[in-house]
Amino acid sequence: MHAITTSSHAPLPRSAVQANRLLAVMPNDALDRLLQDAEKVRLAAGDVLYSSDSTLTHTYFPADIIVTLLLETSGRPATKVAMVGREGVVGVSAFMGGAPPPGRAVVLNDGNVFKIPAAALKTEFDLNGAATRLLLRYTQSLVTQMAQSAVCNRHHQIEPQLCSWLLSSMDRLPKGNTLPVTQEMVASILGVRREGISQAAGTLRQSGLIDFRRGRINVLDRPGLLARSCECYAVVKRETDRLLPDRLAN
Repeated sequence: MHAITTSSHAPLPRSAVQANRLLAVMPNDALDRLLQDAEKVRLAAGDVLYSSDSTLTHTYFPADIIVTLLLETSGRPATKVAMVGREGVVGVSAFMGGAPPPGRAVVLNDGNVFKIPAAALKTEFDLNGAATRLLLRYTQSLVTQMAQSAVCNRHHQIEPQLCSWLLSSMDRLPKGNTLPVTQEMVASILGVRREGISQAAGTLRQSGLIDFRRGRINVLDRPGLLARSCECYAVVKRETDRLLPDRLAN
């Protein structure tokens, strides 16, 4: 795991956390309290934010990174059950009152998160106000994503899975059309064989939808990817957009 470096412990201004969708629509009174303990943290690809044998002391609100939530079973590679980007928070079990879930939360790309003590977020959640409702709505969207991932992993072919994953990843990055991942990393995330990803990526490349080189995948034709993705992408995106507001919660 790479070292994690943090910024000054001075309270962050509201303007500093607008990159995260949840914090951007957090009620002002709740946000003011949370910012007293918040830090902006630089993370590196491969950092593990929690594992099943760790204590969840902080929650993480991504600004420009993607965090993959992975589950492992005996004798099998880890498989993605959800991904979290600037729309959400890593560590929902902290405010829901439980221990860290089984598996790991692994950072996909270098970037920034807003780190808030789990106890502070749990205190805010327990007030049963607008912030509570916002966090519950996000949790519902995450549960939907996990359920859809289970269906996708079981029933859909690798190529449409790859298209859906690429689209979901692009939605969680602030700008650009490039993902800093190798095909081996994608295979590990989706829980499939490397050869399967190579074949699917090669087909998409021949169709002019993506290009890849030197540990990067470039999305060239987003509508084309959407046409070849499984329905899982649209289901999860629709539910996330429905549940998470684009304005301040009341």
